Amino acid sequence: MTVFQSLLSSSDQRLREGPLRSQYQRLLTDWNTESSQWAAEFLQAQLDCLGPVEDNPLPTSPDQLMDWVVLNCSSVAQEYARYLHGRMQGGGRRYFLNKAHALYFLQCVAPTKQVDGAWLYGVLVHWRDYRYDGLLTTYLEELGDGEPMQNHVAIYQRLLAEQGCDGDFAWQDQHFHQGAIQLALGQSAESHLPEILGYNLGYEQLPLHLLICAYELKELSIDPYYFSLHVTIDNASSGHARRAVQAVLALMPRGMDAQEYWQRVRRGYQLNDLGLGSTAVIQAFDLEDELVAMLERKRLFGQHMHSDYCRFEGKSVNQWLAHPGQVRGFLQALQDKGWIKRNRAPEDSRFWQLIEGAGAAMFGVFSGYEKQLLRDWIAGDWRDAKSTAHARPARPVSLDANTQMLDDPETQALRKALQEPDGEQLLSLLLPWLGPDRHHRPAGLFATRRFIELRAALR
Repeated sequence: MTVFQSLLSSSDQRLREGPLRSQYQRLLTDWNTESSQWAAEFLQAQLDCLGPVEDNPLPTSPDQLMDWVVLNCSSVAQEYARYLHGRMQGGGRRYFLNKAHALYFLQCVAPTKQVDGAWLYGVLVHWRDYRYDGLLTTYLEELGDGEPMQNHVAIYQRLLAEQGCDGDFAWQDQHFHQGAIQLALGQSAESHLPEILGYNLGYEQLPLHLLICAYELKELSIDPYYFSLHVTIDNASSGHARRAVQAVLALMPRGMDAQEYWQRVRRGYQLNDLGLGSTAVIQAFDLEDELVAMLERKRLFGQHMHSDYCRFEGKSVNQWLAHPGQVRGFLQALQDKGWIKRNRAPEDSRFWQLIEGAGAAMFGVFSGYEKQLLRDWIAGDWRDAKSTAHARPARPVSLDANTQMLDDPETQALRKALQEPDGEQLLSLLLPWLGPDRHHRPAGLFATRRFIELRAALR
């Protein structure tokens, strides 16, 4: 179980579960005939929510698609050049006010990033049909071709873990919207292929926010590899964006009216607009509100854990934490007593010294993200020169995938199951392990490599 999935399964997460979150979890874990029908119904409900198809920016004819992609790519490049020029002239970051802001963004979009590529899973059954080659290549590249250091979901999981984003996070139901759509598309290839092609076309275009995120994450000493990787593989010259166009042109179902097909492709493209976009997530961040919300969540666990020795405004720490809605007042009381010194180095604050450093009394109480919220709130206008340096995040050393998986029980069981069948039977056994819920696990990575080998041998 991943860090992200363990968080979703916690009792506190279940208490806050909304309809989109529950749909997301069901679509991620249930893969059978019944769930496929349910996924198609959910997908149709999302399509029914869309505005007029004329409102989207796609050209009126698929013959104009490649010119449209090139124009879009050029426009994004020009906007990014203007952004870089502004930064070189001394302008501040456009997206992230501080590191806590960036970590907030990474967690908000995690439900989508943790199912990266899921919308294409259903096309794997067409591995013999050369017309699907571009889509299969795209999906397998999302899976890193079975290499653990290149699998996109595994990369994102490592990113969250490296940054200490493994505590409780208050996901809202809307954070699961796009991920649920992607999972539903992955189960609906037989009924909604034109919509999948349209969604893929939209998702694989290079967006400006991807470039800016990679640039600003690096500034904040956060590894930008997940984002910079998508900048390169989604390129319109030879990457996913070009393959998306080729798939639209090659895969119109036999007997379907061309106009109807194109309208459905355009509707699929519009699905990208549902839910919270990246820039909306970024704009929703408020440092103090997020800090207070985090401390309210921690309050439930800490309200009986403190002695009555220290009092602030006549109340003990336990009394401050006893009831909801007192956190802001408690923070102010800490400032009034000098335990927190805003707009100065956090190390100057007694409260921070209790959290971080050798012998800290509350060592381990806060996750990396939670500590970053506190640190950035205390620091305020104060800026440590080291925190804004263009540090190069350490890249993990890639280990041989086979060596890593030798002791994995799931991989051993899969190897044993593959000993008897041959040919297409083997591929049938492997396909479930390439699904969104498994492909990033050791057995899924092994299955992906075997699938690629067998597909090449059988064609």
